[in-house]
Amino acid sequence: MMTESASTLLDKREVRIQRMFGEIAPWYDFLNHLLSLNIDRHWRRKAVRLVPPLPADQGPILDLCTGTGDLAFAYNTAAKGLVPIVGADFCAPMLDRARSKAATGQPITFVEADAQALPFADDTFQIVSNAFGLRNVTDTARGLAETTRVLRPGGRAAILEFSKPRHWFFGRLYRWYFRYLLPLVGQLLSRNQESAYRYLPESVIRFPDYEDLANLMRDAGLANVTYHPLTLGIATLYVGEKPGAT
Repeated sequence: MMTESASTLLDKREVRIQRMFGEIAPWYDFLNHLLSLNIDRHWRRKAVRLVPPLPADQGPILDLCTGTGDLAFAYNTAAKGLVPIVGADFCAPMLDRARSKAATGQPITFVEADAQALPFADDTFQIVSNAFGLRNVTDTARGLAETTRVLRPGGRAAILEFSKPRHWFFGRLYRWYFRYLLPLVGQLLSRNQESAYRYLPESVIRFPDYEDLANLMRDAGLANVTYHPLTLGIATLYVGEKPGAT
């Protein structure tokens, strides 16, 4: 049974998640790169290589839970600035950081939007990506259903999320780092009131991964779902396709 403290820590009400990420926004990029030893950059590049952008006539790209925009920028680089990209997040301070990083003339628009109720028409995007944000969505199934809804038929969902390594030794080492060292460093530097870097390992440990998450994607209407563990399973890229392409 989940302890009371863990239950409080994993409170995913929208207002709490907004406040938590708003508090850590100034430290977000620095701590992401520091605590992952810069491997997070590699994961995003790998996601873009495995689910590459198509020409602009196939539709724009949506990066959900974009945070400070790193995956949106990676897609823009891969598309050579030729495909319109929308970065959506419901945390305004994160979007402010993303906009400050955008170069003049980049075809990226950052909008404040909830992944559970997207302000976009059906069948709009060639790709909907999401890096390390799905587990923070209050209702996972609803977020995945919205992802499917706004994809064009034949469009692809690319969901990059933390997972739990299965190797016995590396898994134990990872859990020690993730549950003890990472929260200590993250909380010490960011000094946020919502325990964001204690929430992070607990949210990952309790979130479905591998076939369990793939099944949630299938339940949301995505087909041909595959997943690709990265760096011994610390992160996994899940790919699904919206049926109905001609």
